[in-house]
Amino acid sequence: MINRVSVLAASLVVAAPLGLYVLFLGLSAIPYFQRHFLYAHKIHTLWWGDINEPEQWGFAKNQVTPFHITTADNLTLYAWHILPMTLYAQHESKLVSQPTGFCPDITATENFRLLRDDPTAKLIISFHGNAAQLTQGQRPAHYHSLTALHSPYHLLAIDYRGFGLSTGRPTERGLALDAHAAVAWATRVAGVPPERIVLVGHSLGTAVVAAASELLSLRGGDGDGDGDGDGPVDFAGVVLVAGFSSLPEMLSGYAIAGWLPVLWPARWWPWLERVLMERVVDKWDSAGRWREIVKGVKARGGRLRLSLVHARNDWDVPCHEDDKLFRAAVEGLVGDTEAESFEMEKKRRTVSRGKDSFVTTWREGDVMIRQELVPHGGRCRSALSPQLGNLFEERKPDDPRT
Repeated sequence: MINRVSVLAASLVVAAPLGLYVLFLGLSAIPYFQRHFLYAHKIHTLWWGDINEPEQWGFAKNQVTPFHITTADNLTLYAWHILPMTLYAQHESKLVSQPTGFCPDITATENFRLLRDDPTAKLIISFHGNAAQLTQGQRPAHYHSLTALHSPYHLLAIDYRGFGLSTGRPTERGLALDAHAAVAWATRVAGVPPERIVLVGHSLGTAVVAAASELLSLRGGDGDGDGDGDGPVDFAGVVLVAGFSSLPEMLSGYAIAGWLPVLWPARWWPWLERVLMERVVDKWDSAGRWREIVKGVKARGGRLRLSLVHARNDWDVPCHEDDKLFRAAVEGLVGDTEAESFEMEKKRRTVSRGKDSFVTTWREGDVMIRQELVPHGGRCRSALSPQLGNLFEERKPDDPRT
């Protein structure tokens, strides 16, 4: 009797996790559940604090203006416009006299005037990773690092559709339209030209930036996805922090917290892994997009400053994903190359900064692709200010500094 109970208990110990795993795979094949797993937009901490009161996250009174941006398909995105502290200090008395909280008309604020009426204003548009809202985790610290004392940068942060207080449901095409809406607000409403804007994407945000760049830098889209806009756009720069090559590619080797593999058991049955990858509805093929973007920008004689930043100890998105992005972007410049010759040329262009740290710069004409690996920092949310300064300073193709 005891042996039978022991066998039954042991069977349950094995069967329960296996059953849950099979259930997870089954649900993952359904687009509705798959998108909830991918975007995790319903996992949030909105009940912990009112995000219309940014002072809770260490910002000065009215340094941040919460407001809405309308997308091409008539959804509303929740957004923050954050003033650089140096500029805030110069106008503090007028800024603090304004009403606090959510602003139904940002164009009527002093904050907006300081952005719109400054012909030298520099703007960073930040696109966060999956899950929660723009105040989750280390995101406010990232905003602080980019707008701290002596920083000249305004910052625009948005929540994608379905995230936080934004309306709608997330999809690949939808998030690309959200990114375009943010850029359109910056250029058409705030009047900041693209050459004074840097796009910064983190994790999922790097894929969103790639999709938006394909629409804006390659197709010249007007935001509705049909590519019939005002012509190609060249930004001051694009920074991708903890990027990945494509969603199926990353998922095939993805491990939660770096040690719990999600699809590794499926590798025992190659046909099952292939079927699962085919059922990924939002592909987020950033590598393919950057290959075509770089090729297109080069062909039209445009300007591109693309920076890839990754930490060696990133437990969520492995740093080798960054290598795939870098190679794809370089292939847009030089065409397909054999792995051995590519690695030899990359080594020649690389400057070592010690163990697990290097910078590689690959440039042709007015297109420059830069890859930086740092040893620590997890997902590298901050420490971007020096790079941003260089991107904003590099303006003219004939400037010897570029």
